[in-house]
Amino acid sequence: MQPRTTSDSDDYAPLRDYAVIGDGRTAALVRSDGRIDWLAVPALDGVPVFASLLDEEEGGRIELRPVGGFRAARRYVRGTNVLETTFTTETGRVRVTDALVTGVAGPLPWTELSRRVEGLSGSVEMRWCVRPGTALGTASPWVEDLPSGARDPEAEEGGGDGGGGGAVCTVLHVDGASIAVSGAGHGPEESTGPEPGRQPGEDGDGMPRGTFATSEGSAHALIITGTLDEPLHVADPEAAVHRVDRTIEEWRQWSRTFAYDGPWAESVHRSALALKLLIHSQTGAIAAAVTTSLPESRGGGKNWDYRFAWVRDLAYTTRALVRFGLREETHSALSWILHAVKSDGAHLRVFFDLHGEDPVAPVEHSAPGWRGMGPVVSGNPAGSQLQLGVYGDLIDIARQHVAGGNVLDVPTRRLLAQVADVTCDLWRHPDSGMWELPDLRRHTSSMMGCWQALNAAVHLADVGALSGSVERWRTERDRIHAWVWENCWSETKQAWTMHPGGDELDTSVLLHAPSGFDRGERMSKTIDAVLAELGTAGPPYRYSGVESEEFPFVACGFWVASALGCVGRSDEAHAFMERMIALANDVGLYSEMIDPDTGDFWGNLPQGLSHLALINAAITIEETTG
Repeated sequence: MQPRTTSDSDDYAPLRDYAVIGDGRTAALVRSDGRIDWLAVPALDGVPVFASLLDEEEGGRIELRPVGGFRAARRYVRGTNVLETTFTTETGRVRVTDALVTGVAGPLPWTELSRRVEGLSGSVEMRWCVRPGTALGTASPWVEDLPSGARDPEAEEGGGDGGGGGAVCTVLHVDGASIAVSGAGHGPEESTGPEPGRQPGEDGDGMPRGTFATSEGSAHALIITGTLDEPLHVADPEAAVHRVDRTIEEWRQWSRTFAYDGPWAESVHRSALALKLLIHSQTGAIAAAVTTSLPESRGGGKNWDYRFAWVRDLAYTTRALVRFGLREETHSALSWILHAVKSDGAHLRVFFDLHGEDPVAPVEHSAPGWRGMGPVVSGNPAGSQLQLGVYGDLIDIARQHVAGGNVLDVPTRRLLAQVADVTCDLWRHPDSGMWELPDLRRHTSSMMGCWQALNAAVHLADVGALSGSVERWRTERDRIHAWVWENCWSETKQAWTMHPGGDELDTSVLLHAPSGFDRGERMSKTIDAVLAELGTAGPPYRYSGVESEEFPFVACGFWVASALGCVGRSDEAHAFMERMIALANDVGLYSEMIDPDTGDFWGNLPQGLSHLALINAAITIEETTG
């Protein structure tokens, strides 16, 4: 299928302009002008009902903004993932609070977006419109008006949900997803479109839309609920607004359990909150990002789907979660990855879908992509690659879990012993490396990862948490270290190289300062070589030769800061960390890559690995430099 193209990119917002909200199942991206350009129902990897992010013309969006000119300022409610945007016009001020709300016992069984509008001063005329999209060119949205049932008086008295009071409810349908629109004082206009079963027109005919005016102290609400292939809940507006306050309190309760008071605490906390939105509450899987197909270069092409769970990311997350005392998330994440891995045995996949299954083959969609930079895809082709670094990631997850005072069950101990045995042989094999490259080589960082796997296995055995061929693990661990030491160092470059026999550099090698493979002179010189050859005013590029294909990788900048701390260059570590912290957008979020000249965001967002790298850099610098 050939993607549709467009030459008009004026309405595409810069990626730096987006904030994210979520509920543990799905997430929405909100522009500073109040427009929501991305929301999948009912989960991150579900139907993208609203996807103007990738298709301005037919992607779908939810608009809520003042009529006429305005200035906008926004922030997250402190300690939460609830977003406040304050609009100032010539006639007054108004605050919009956006939340994907939760229920009494966690995420609701349906998606519920609540947009609360409060008049602060004067009067502001507001307008809104809910326009579904084509699910990335795979479906034709349609609209019907249905009776929403009678309100339950008992529920009404108790502030609970009733129904629609016998009124007609506008329902949007997109490829199995059903979306209901309701509100309080939101001024819905009478439909001027065709009869039930109508399709949305380009001019908005038939779309749920409206206008209303605020005054000082006034309260209005726009509520969107959604389900997939199941009955549709229609929210009572008053109860839905109450759920915003409850959601705020639940986020604050989570934040109160968050134990970190070290350097850059505010940025660490915001990154942890962003990361929390990527943890799939139903399974414990951790998605790499909310989005798919955002380009890594101006020429497009490198557009991947990151709505999957990488073993690597989960390993880095576990370290942070253990450090912060977040026991439930740690246990869920570890249980999820072990369940997924046990289905495959000791030969590990790179990533899984959010339910622990093998990802489906990639599909290219008929959508233009952000600013016309396609392709737009669902799926990711890298799942079948051999990447030896994941062996170190997996066993190190278990090491960290045990260090947190937990106990490994018998099947897990057997699996980890098998993984360690397999690592003893596999480290001699070429692989695709951390960067999922098509050419198989003996990547230095992959072999360092194998060393990490066996080092963690030996440690677990030494503390009585694992049994098996311990002497073999110990022997092969030392053999890997000696082989890398002899073959992967370049006297010419004065650096650990990307692979033996070459001069290319690879920033992922810096991950093995925190792993303990090397915290001495060689690693220190490698940092200098990376910064000299791949460095920018912000983060460095991922590896040699990629500068012409993409932008610098945010996580690599935090890896530099971590490695500087590990080799004892404390002042430089702190300075580099400050430089990286300053690159976040106005609400503390990061994408995958950043243009070093303009500061523009590139790649999928919010990028879990970027936020994980920030968190772990702060922890590492605190632990190594004080």
